[in-house]
Amino acid sequence: MARSKKKTEEATTLIRRTVRCAVYTRKSTDENLDSDFNSLDAQRDAGESYIKSQRHEGWVVLPERYDDGAYSGATLERPALQRLRTDIHAGRVDAIVVYKIDRLSRSLLDFTRLTEELEQSQVSLVSVTQQFSTTTSMGKLVMNVLLSFAQFEREVTAERIRDKIAAEKRRGRYLGGIPPLGYDVDRERRRLVVAPDEAELVRLIFRRFSELGSVTALAQELNDNGHRTKSWTTKKGRVRLGQPWNRAHIYRLLTNPTCLGLIKHKDKTYPGLHEAIIEQAVWDKVQAILSGNEPSGARTSRARTPALLKGIIRCGHCGSSMGVTFARKNGRTYRYYLCLRARKQGYTTCPLKTVSAGTVENAVTIQLRKMFHSPREVAEILGSMQDHEAGKRQELATKKQGLVGRINVIKTDGSNLLQGQLDNENSFVREELARLERKQAELEEKLRSVEWELDSSADAEISTETVIAELTTINKLWDDLFPAEQERIIRLLVKEVVVHGDHLEVAIRPNGLRTIVSELTREDSEHATPSNTGRTMAQRAG
Repeated sequence: MARSKKKTEEATTLIRRTVRCAVYTRKSTDENLDSDFNSLDAQRDAGESYIKSQRHEGWVVLPERYDDGAYSGATLERPALQRLRTDIHAGRVDAIVVYKIDRLSRSLLDFTRLTEELEQSQVSLVSVTQQFSTTTSMGKLVMNVLLSFAQFEREVTAERIRDKIAAEKRRGRYLGGIPPLGYDVDRERRRLVVAPDEAELVRLIFRRFSELGSVTALAQELNDNGHRTKSWTTKKGRVRLGQPWNRAHIYRLLTNPTCLGLIKHKDKTYPGLHEAIIEQAVWDKVQAILSGNEPSGARTSRARTPALLKGIIRCGHCGSSMGVTFARKNGRTYRYYLCLRARKQGYTTCPLKTVSAGTVENAVTIQLRKMFHSPREVAEILGSMQDHEAGKRQELATKKQGLVGRINVIKTDGSNLLQGQLDNENSFVREELARLERKQAELEEKLRSVEWELDSSADAEISTETVIAELTTINKLWDDLFPAEQERIIRLLVKEVVVHGDHLEVAIRPNGLRTIVSELTREDSEHATPSNTGRTMAQRAG
């Protein structure tokens, strides 16, 4: 009996000593990841060898692989790391083994959060090439110092890469990405070479635009003739097929200085190592048309064209937004709303194309005035408004809870840094604490703003009777209001207008109804009669 009890205690001790170790590996780029033995495999072999050397301590390797290939250490949004954190929270891991500490993270703040998670789950962290213990204050300080240097190295590397890109572009070299139409890539010499067939298409596009003066007409002409944007085969052999032309494609091509033999870097251009396929005179003429230097003045006239429903009107056939445009005939100007898909890809792509702006705006006004004296519709809108406000309060409450949680995390991070700061003159910890304090102040300011919105939303609800009475007043006084006031009311009330061939769909903005009624009820308390209210609205609009 005693011998059996002793064996049971030995087995229990053996189980208790087993340390389940997860090996985590990471590589920033995808270079050589498809080879038989890559950097991730080398890191894992080093981790497994270290774990085997600790076999006498009960360390065992978990079979699951936690490999993040082509993921930066500047963020925690990595799939293998997320799986590892899930397994840690589930109690399936006792220790994490990494080749170097910067494989886990290159951000000091992220690393501090990770170590806090590990402490809460009683999981230790081991670096194969850097010997330290996470159970002591000195070990935590050493890790923070190492991570500060890793973060500094990452930032310096990024600066070097940016400087190298700028230097290479100043030398006129092509640095990757899809080449523009008219060129292919000589990858060995890192330069663009002219593709004759595509170059001829580019010249055709420049020539036809200078003749037509219309991007929309040119896009439709190109598509009708079977032309497509550039087809491209990547370095890995993936084929990117060309797409039908639209306005954005043409604008991008017409404003790209590459076809002039230049390389652009930010807001500067440098002579490139490739040949130009467009003459300077042709380029200058096209740029003059695009910038509005031609005498047509279409862009200025369009900008001055009034549009009551701008931003809220949508085509019911293709779902695209509709923008305002105009036409002149016999000395008169006619306004229209134009489907943006038809504008970009050609008028044959949408059966609706255009609708008379005056007709649509008048129809929307009629629908609103019918709603003003319909108690049933007002009650439905009021119910939607109350549901919307309840949802908004819930959203604000959730946002407040999230901000409070983030502030608490920062406070905890700051406490952990203070506990690990054995030397008060340590600049790394001092700078990180200062950054955390600034972040905490920023979040507390957002929290105050959210709390103010919550308090503001707790105003007394407006009764259905009050809403009906005030909207009836608006309907009676509508014709006496200034146009600017009518427009303001419509834009406050209307959320979206969907145009079909034979009817309209008008969606009401519930919160706008509250704004208008609140203004009217406030004015009613300041003026004796409804007529005074109407005149006040008109006077304010004027």
